[in-house]
Amino acid sequence: MPCAGWHRGRRIAAVAAVALAASWPARGATYVDDAGRTVTLERPATRVVTLAPNLTELVYAVGAGAALVGTVSLSDYPAEARAVPRIGDHRRFDIERLLTLKPDLVLAWHHGNPGRELAMLEGAGLRLYRLEPRRLADVPRALERVGELLGHADEGRRAAARLRGELETLRQRHLGGAPVSVFYQVWQNPLMTLNGRHIVNDVIELCGGRNVFADLPQLVPQLSSESVVAADPQAILAARQLPGDTAGAKRDPDDRLLAGWQRYPDLAAVRRRWLYTLPGDAITRQGPRIVDGARAVCGALDEVREERRARP
Repeated sequence: MPCAGWHRGRRIAAVAAVALAASWPARGATYVDDAGRTVTLERPATRVVTLAPNLTELVYAVGAGAALVGTVSLSDYPAEARAVPRIGDHRRFDIERLLTLKPDLVLAWHHGNPGRELAMLEGAGLRLYRLEPRRLADVPRALERVGELLGHADEGRRAAARLRGELETLRQRHLGGAPVSVFYQVWQNPLMTLNGRHIVNDVIELCGGRNVFADLPQLVPQLSSESVVAADPQAILAARQLPGDTAGAKRDPDDRLLAGWQRYPDLAAVRRRWLYTLPGDAITRQGPRIVDGARAVCGALDEVREERRARP
């Protein structure tokens, strides 16, 4: 059951909604989502459901957590999100439960939530805004957009400015650095990676890395171990999925995610033990914590550079 603090947040949100509506355009405000659909709000959304954990994080990051009345099972950050009622996971929703929450806006994960389920929500009369940051530069803009939708435009702009500044600091720090070739392992069996159109590729490049499979046509290609051996990356990265994980990169060639590479001792990454795990939620959730994921990636690649200089 929601805690007392959650109910207090609802009351605060109701009071704030009155003030926000007073400054809203008389004919409502119109927005275009990532599916190219037009969404019109007569007033700022004050009862919101999010259908993916990264969307939940965006809502809290702009100071609108009190408006959140429902979310999915894996929405565990920040801690307050754990008290929000659940309506299923990102693949399957309890539509009846969702309708009882009476949201005035549902933030949906474009391409991540099933289209059939989203169509059913729209058919039930719910207003959906589809959002999916695909590149690193999209995340600050997503903060601004969520802030506008929920009547927290100033907070959204401030959060976006902070994130852009932090990412730019990392970018400037690694400009001109010696490149490090990288294999990013999404999954072990089947073996999968990411191409150059994925947000993680942007993070790797931000840190002065080079994704050895950036040119593959599929966004999440499946490949063979032999193709990785042929590419001979200097660093192998994999995301660990641990609840509440706030650690950075961990150099751990014996981790279960990476131990299989020990069968290939001639790989540069294996020979020099440049195998790292990263905080999974930070690097994969396409939300404001992507900067923490970037710091972890940069830390790993900086260590590779330092050791490479000391012992070529």
